[in-house]
Amino acid sequence: MRIGFIGDIVGRPGRQMLNRYLANLREEFDIDYLVANYENASHGFGLTKKNADELYGSGVDLLTGGNHTFDKKDVYELFAENAIIRPLNYPSEVGGKGIFITEVAGERLAVINVMGQFGMPYSDNPFRLLKSAIEDLREQDIKNILIDIHAEATSEKRAILMMFQCEVSAIFGTHTHVGTDDLVIQNGCMYVSDVGLTGCRDNVIGMEDSAPIARMLTGVGKHYDVPNKCKKILQMIVVDIEDGNSKDAFKVRLFDDERRFIQEAYFEN
Repeated sequence: MRIGFIGDIVGRPGRQMLNRYLANLREEFDIDYLVANYENASHGFGLTKKNADELYGSGVDLLTGGNHTFDKKDVYELFAENAIIRPLNYPSEVGGKGIFITEVAGERLAVINVMGQFGMPYSDNPFRLLKSAIEDLREQDIKNILIDIHAEATSEKRAILMMFQCEVSAIFGTHTHVGTDDLVIQNGCMYVSDVGLTGCRDNVIGMEDSAPIARMLTGVGKHYDVPNKCKKILQMIVVDIEDGNSKDAFKVRLFDDERRFIQEAYFEN
């Protein structure tokens, strides 16, 4: 099976890039299933039902979340009606699920969404929860397992790679919005510390730069806004999975001025 994964979609500019390019990218790269992170998709914070419908309409199959999952009240309705998950380590009382199981290309696929601990909302231990969840999935003979680790600290993401590299198919880092260059296939597991945002690329992590700069200078927080006009980027990882192992992977960076760059994964065994 060939999986596409898009990291943090930031506001309208991110949604515009998907509407403009995703259908053609899916066809060009023969993608069987497309996962994308929604937590910044509605003006940078959370997800509305209207914007969720827009993302599904652009070609997304499953939506994963993070620390802004609950910023919009629409998410509770979306949990009941759509292919959408939230971090596994939120307590069960908040609603929603952290694991999604489906069938792709005649094989079962599980996607786990989990959130780190450093600098993130209070939540349960992601490492222990992942250990239990992966053991359960493998007992169900589900070999194709993807993880969206939504975390601030690269060390937490790397720890998940070292813990589970022989048990899962791919680990996609999200949250920091800045794409990293460590796309690797290690012991059959694809890993990248951060896929990178899809949205504005000429400011501060997809947001209009005056508020974050003011915060850096004064320590006083201001409201972050997504610009109406900006230079945009779409970033996506494509990975080929066979019998639970990643066989090949590459990253696509597509700019709104039609420039495109492909980064191949390297192998580390």
